[in-house]
Order: sequence, then structure tokens, then C-alpha cells
Amino acid sequence: MTGSLRERDDARALVAAETECALAGTGGLVLLRGATGTGRTAVLEHAARHAADRGLRVLRARCSPEGTAVPFATVRQLLCPVAEFTDLAPGGDDRGSAARLWRLLRSYADEGPLMMAVDDVHLADDPSRRWLLEAARRLDRLPVLLVVTERSQYDVDPRPAGLTQTLSPSLVRTHTLAPLGDGAAAGLVRDAFPGAGPRWTAQCVRAGAGSPLLLHALLDDLGGAPRPDGSAPDGVPPLPATCAELYPGSYPAAVSWWLNSAGTATADVARCLAALEQAWPKGPDGDRAGLPAEGDAGDRGGLFGSADAVGRDGLLGSADIGGRGGPRAGTDRDGWGGPRAEADPGDPVVLLAEAAGADPARVAGWLAAMTRLGLLRRDASGRPRYAHPLLRDAVLTGWPRPRREAAHRAAAEASLRRGGRVEAVARHLLRTPAVTEPWALRVLRDAVTVAVHDARPADAVAYLRRALDEPLADDLRQRLLTELGSLEYASADAPAAIARLAEAQHLPADPRNRVRTAVALGTALASRGEIRTAMEVLRRTEGRLSGHPGLTRTVQAAGALLSDQDLATRQEVYRWLCETGEHAPELLGTTGQALLVRYGATAGLISAQEAMTRVRALLAQPGDPLAEPFLLGTAAAVAQWADELDEAERLVERGLAGQHPALLHPMQHALLNTRADIAAARGDHARLLADDFRADAGAPRTAPTNRDAHALMALVHTGRTEAAGRLARAFDLRRAPESWELNRFLYARGVQRAAAGDVVGALHDFLECGRRQAARDVVSPVVTPWRTAVAECRLALGGGQDALALATEELRLARVWNTPRTVGRALRVLGSATGGRRGLELAEEAVRTLRDGPVDTGTELIEALLAQGRQLLAAGERGRARNRLREAADLAERKGAVRLLALAGQVLRDSGARSPVSAGTGPGALTGSERRIAELAAAGRTNTEIADLLHLARRTVETHLTSAYRKLRIRRRTELPAALAPDRPHGTRSLPQD
Repeated sequence: MTGSLRERDDARALVAAETECALAGTGGLVLLRGATGTGRTAVLEHAARHAADRGLRVLRARCSPEGTAVPFATVRQLLCPVAEFTDLAPGGDDRGSAARLWRLLRSYADEGPLMMAVDDVHLADDPSRRWLLEAARRLDRLPVLLVVTERSQYDVDPRPAGLTQTLSPSLVRTHTLAPLGDGAAAGLVRDAFPGAGPRWTAQCVRAGAGSPLLLHALLDDLGGAPRPDGSAPDGVPPLPATCAELYPGSYPAAVSWWLNSAGTATADVARCLAALEQAWPKGPDGDRAGLPAEGDAGDRGGLFGSADAVGRDGLLGSADIGGRGGPRAGTDRDGWGGPRAEADPGDPVVLLAEAAGADPARVAGWLAAMTRLGLLRRDASGRPRYAHPLLRDAVLTGWPRPRREAAHRAAAEASLRRGGRVEAVARHLLRTPAVTEPWALRVLRDAVTVAVHDARPADAVAYLRRALDEPLADDLRQRLLTELGSLEYASADAPAAIARLAEAQHLPADPRNRVRTAVALGTALASRGEIRTAMEVLRRTEGRLSGHPGLTRTVQAAGALLSDQDLATRQEVYRWLCETGEHAPELLGTTGQALLVRYGATAGLISAQEAMTRVRALLAQPGDPLAEPFLLGTAAAVAQWADELDEAERLVERGLAGQHPALLHPMQHALLNTRADIAAARGDHARLLADDFRADAGAPRTAPTNRDAHALMALVHTGRTEAAGRLARAFDLRRAPESWELNRFLYARGVQRAAAGDVVGALHDFLECGRRQAARDVVSPVVTPWRTAVAECRLALGGGQDALALATEELRLARVWNTPRTVGRALRVLGSATGGRRGLELAEEAVRTLRDGPVDTGTELIEALLAQGRQLLAAGERGRARNRLREAADLAERKGAVRLLALAGQVLRDSGARSPVSAGTGPGALTGSERRIAELAAAGRTNTEIADLLHLARRTVETHLTSAYRKLRIRRRTELPAALAPDRPHGTRSLPQD
């Protein structure tokens, strides 16, 4: 070990003082104790040099395991070679040999003061140990200083008593070498690498774990100043996580030397802990869960500590426990294990003891000692972890794979017997080969269920992959492969998903499972644009379902739904559906007939009332559970178009709840899209922009989705112009595959361009959307009202006749569907295109239709009021115009429609209105109900609790909170207390008044 001694001043001062006593003629014994790697030898060498400098003769001996079989090997090394003592013990007379050696020492002492330096006395042979003890009792009468070092460390196998165990404390001066503190360790790092920053230095300190041996070895391996690569704030790369990246390997060699010196039992426990730690869940800081933050020195770290430092009971004090939350429930507060530890099925002491085949009490003591001295640190869950991943990897280096696997299997079985959590058992099984026992497969499948329920598809994938290593019947393997492919798709690994599902398709299975696999495979293929292949998979499956008409209809429904992603395929599928529905509707089943209702709605063939009557009748009929998601999803879409939003929402929730969480299904995506449509119809912009609401696991991001379209329009409505522009430019629509979602996004981009003043660009997007929708037989404005959008662009560009024709056609189609939202929108635009007295009448009818409708028509009523206000101003009716504009502004304020609010204010100013009035932003703008609900939420109440307390519907609470957030200009619940403070400044909006 190289480098200067640090934090060893007390030890040096003690030896120096005893050296002076020896010079004065009074000898003694100094015992330097410490754990492996704490620098005992370095301190001894320093003491020997100091003694020599002071004029003492220095005699040295270094003990080793090889010398324990030779009597007096240590003393002979210390005092010899002398020819006359070549045969010290003729006939095995130890007493005679000891006496002759004592006389030899006396002769040396007569020549002058001397120091005897014995390193690693715990490895000395028994006769030598007895001789040194007897000598220590008489050294006070000689100018002889005896300095010995002894390894003092808590091991799993108890060590023999120390050298001075039977010696009177008055005859020995003992000093225990503590691990290096973080400050001293950081100083060593900076000495070796002056250019290293604090973060890199802190990483080295952790990996050194308070051991001079390990720290010097690590610094030697790093071999020069760290090379900057920009990967860390201070410009230096982090330490490697594996020892394979170190050269020449001094660090793993040092760890291996410690493990060898600690004995087989301790080495096994240490290695088992390193292996088991790999199966424990990672904390928020990855592998270093529970460690201090980067750059924070943290607790004083140490390696392989001494028994003295641990304390008499070998337990860790609570003040030294790392991590958050203190000791776990059911454990001894002062350390690992204890009277109540057996109640914890995941107790690391028991698992580790079983994996290593060790005594749990000794394992608990070892963990406590290592934690106290820095080798181990507790994570937030109370588990012991190595101080740095590099240290853990060094402990594992060279340990055979079969031994690691055996440790994990033993830990899994122990955890299972003790009732441990299923994932705790499964994580160990991930690192074992096939167990070939039923319990292993059961545990892995249960772990999949837990992971899927917690929305962790990647973990579920790992458990399923491991489950496939167990011996399985073909039908069970087919089911697991289907689940695995579905979950791999959810983890955004579509190629792997398709490969798994294709494999499952070729295994024997009952018809229902065959259908599930085909639907999942078709969905995965369609998501990658391989719609023809997806349809072929479904057709082949349909051909193998002879005698199962219900399952056949389910496959047909899946094909109809997936065909929406390809124009030619869609036309072919719906041509067949229409022909079959006309001549033999019973062949379609309830799902096929619902799809025909949806087709008729978008093709402008039926009214909303008729569509809902037919859909409700279909929902009332008994159906196959496999087909039910298709029926629910289709019915939900029709109900949303019909403005039956509450019913649509119930159908969506029922459909999502009925989805098998581990099976890929096309209706999952469709139901989420309908949920977004409902939020848009309600004008719930905040919900549309929430990250979790827009997330679509597994969906390719090369093309926009329907939810992207809604988010884009929500950004426009809320006045977030720059964000809307970024989202509009996020996709290259020229390369996006053909789909109805692309058409929706084209419409949304047209809205964004129109709001940004790019009327020509908006016109292009609306016309392209209309062309594409017409090719799909989607002509009703219930989906994308592109005609009214084009008409408004034409009006802005001066094309009145074209606008009039388009608005007239839109109104005709809207009256076929006949909901207030669609009719009111068409009336509004037709009124603007018509102008004059007739235009005013149409505008008035539009407002009346939207205002008197059975549901909240959101931004449509605001835009109708704005349009009527403009027309009234043009007709000279300023009073009525301002009333309409103020009503529009008030609605826009409540809906958070910032863009429309600004438009209303601008039109009012253009009308000559003056004398501003303040409307509500800030705490003063809250209504009584909004303030009461906001205060309860700020106090920590949940929405459900608030609803129960105030006897309100939860939806009402959510609506009031959304309005309160907007008025307070906040986005999170945690911001409510500060926002409601009376001294908080807040803004107002100003609207002109007459």
C-alpha cells in the first residue's frame, strides 16, 4: 500500500511515547488492532522507522499461515538466524527452547534498546504466541518495546481469542485502527488526481468504503487523471460498475485477499449477499439505493471492521443506520435480526443465512459490523447493500455461476416457506435455471399478475421469459407466449412481440386461446403498418374455427376494427359487412351489427337517436365475453358522437375494466381514444394535456395519434401557441402511414395553423383531411367537421360562394345526425357565410340550439356567441352584440379557453366598449363553491373525501377544482396552499365595458 498515513496520529503518538520509555530502560507491549485493509502494517512500518531513527535496534517478524506448524517460527524469525539455535527444541522440549530464546533476547537488550515488530500476530504459531505473552510480562524491566499487529474483525466463523486476552490490561497498550473517514479518503483521492471533481471523488470514497487498502488499489487501477467525456457535471466519467473495466485489477485482487483472510464461511456470506442484492429491487438512485446523494460524503465509511468498533453485543446502533425510515417493523431496533425478526418473511438475515448455509445469529452480527463500518449501507427498505456497485462486483468476481444460482434458489425457497411476497421470490428465480417444480411456475405467473397490475410491463416480461424455461405443456406454453408477446408490445418491443405471438400461433391450443393469440398478433402487426399480414392471420384463424360461430364473429370484428388503418382493406371489409347485414344480419352477431351502426353514423346515413336505439338494443343482448370488448368500444364511440357523454364514459370504463391486462387487444387503443374524445367534447383541456392521459404504451411514435390531435387542439384553445407549434411540427405527415388518426391530426393541425394566422396552410390541411375522410366513406361532421373549417378559411380569404356551398352541405349532413353540437356548429358557419338578416337569424338559431342542448357543448357555444356578436355589430346592434360577447367571454373564462377569451376581448374593444371590469384570476375570483373545495383539497383531502363531505358528485368536485386551478394559475394540487394565501399577488383580465 502506497501513500501517506492519514488519521493515524494517535497510533503514531502512542508508539512514539513507548519508544521513549524503552530508551529510558522501561519496555512494554503495544498492540495495534484493526480489520483487514485498515493499514496495520503501514503503521507498524512507520513505528519501526521512527524507532530506528531514535537509535533503537529493530527486529522484525511477519507471521503467515504457513508458519503455524513450525514451533517458535515467529520468534526464530524475530531473533535468529543464530547458528547455535538451529535446533531449538531437541526432543520437543518447548520450555527449554523458550528459555534459550529469552536468554538470547536478554543478550540483545544488554547491547542497547531495541524494538521487536511483529506483524499479523494472529497467524503466529502457538509456541511463539505463548513466548510473546510471557515476554510481555517481563518487558517492563528491559529496554525492549514489543509492537505487534493483530487482525480484529467480526467473522461468521468465530476466531480464537486475541493475543492479549489473558494479559493484564496494565501490561499492554492497545489501539484499534478505525476505518478512514470520508474527509481523509477524499484527501487521498485528490492527492492522486488533483483534477478530479467532487462528484468523482465522492464515488471513489464510496468504492473505497473506508479501507486504505481498497482505496489505494482502486486509485492504482484508475491509473492517471480521469479522462473528461462530458458525462458528469464535473467533466469526469463515473466509476465503472464492473471490475472487468479496471486494469490491472488491483482493486478486485484486494477484495479477494480480504475474502480469503476472512475465512470460507465469511466469504460465502459476503458473496451470497452480493448475489442476492442483484435480485432486490433498485431504489430511486438505481443500484445505489439508500446511499448519500452525489457529492455528499455521507457517513464515515469503513471496511471489514473490528469487533471493538462494533461493540460488545455486535449490534448496530440506530444512529448509524443508513437510508430513510429507520429500522423496519418487526426487527431489533439496534441491528440486524433480533427477537421479532422472524415475523418478517423477507428478513435478509434469514435469507442470507439459508443461501450461505450459515448461522443466522453470526450473519446478523456480521451484517451489523459491516454496516457500522461502511462496507454495507441500508437502503430505504432496510436491506443491506454494498457501499458501491463496484465493490459488490469485486466480491462476486471469480465466484462460479452455479454457486450464485444455488444461492438464489436457496433464497427463493426460504422466502417462499416464510410467506414472502411473490415478486421477492420471483426475482431470485430470474437468476436460476429451471427449477422443474410446480411452485416455481406458480410463483412466476403470480409475479406477472402483480407486475401487470402495477403497470410494470418490463418486469412482467422478465418473469414470463423465465417461466418459459420451466417444463410446460404445449397448451400452457401457448398461453404464456401470447401473454409474453402482448407484454413485450406494451414494453415498446414490437419485433419481439410479433415473434413470440407468431410462435404461439403455431402451438396447439383450444379455439378461444387461438383467437386471443390471433387478435393479439393482428394488433401488433397492424401497429407496424403490416395490415395485410394482420388480416391474413385473422383469416387463417377464422378458417380453423369451424363449428364455433361466436368465435368466428369475434375474429371478424377484430378484422373490421384493424382495417381502419388501411383504406383499401377497410373498403373491402365494410363492403362485406354491409352486404351481409342486408341479407343475413344474424351472421354478424351483436358486434358486427354495432360496427354497421358506427359505419352508418360516419357515412351520414342515420340519426343519433336511431343509432343509440340500435346500440342500446345490442348491448342488452347476451354475448360472448371475447366479443364484448368490441361491442362496448363501438357503442362507446357512437354514444360519444351522440353527445351521450355520461353513457359513453360508463361504456369506456366498463370496456377498459374488462380488458385482460396481459393480452394485447385492439379495443384497448380504441377505448382510450374514445375517452379522449369525451374529454374534448367536455372541453376538459387539462385532462387532454396530462401526460398519463396521453400515454399510449407500445404505440409507434413515428405517426401522430388521435390523442396527439386532441392535445394539439387543447394547446390552441388554452393559448399555448409555441407549444402547439412544436407539437404540430413533431411529425412528418408525408411519411405517416394512412390511418383515421392521421386524418384527425390533419384537422387539428389546420386548427393550429388557422389560430396562428396561416389561413392558406390551414385550408390545405382541412381539404386534405376531407379528401381522405371522404375516401373512407366518413362524410358526417360528427367525426371531423372539415367542411365548416374550410368554409371559415374561404371566408377569411374572400371566397364567399364556396364557403356558402360547403356550409350548406355541412348543415344538411348535421341535420341527419341531428345533435345540438353538430347542427349548432353548421348553423354558425352558415350564418357567417350567408350574412345579412338571414345570417343573423341563422346565428341566433345556432346559439339557441347550442345553449338549449341537453349537454354542455363546450367551445362550440362560445364560438357561436362570438360569431353572433360580430354579425350584430355589423348590423349596428351594439348593445345586443356586447351582451353576446360578454357571455362568450364569461364562458371562455370558465372553460379555460384562453384563445377565445382573447378574441372576445378584442372584438369588444373593436366595438368601442370601454371602462375595464376585472374578472377572475387569483383567489378573489373563486366562487364560494370553488374556494370551499380548493381549501379542502389544500388541506389534504382527496376528491372522493371532498365529494362525500359536501354531498357532491366526484365529477362536480373535479370540475370546480379545474376551474380553481385555472383562476389561480396553477397546475398542481401541491400549489394550492400558497395560491390561496391572502397576500399572494394575482392577475386579472380586463374586458372593456360600455
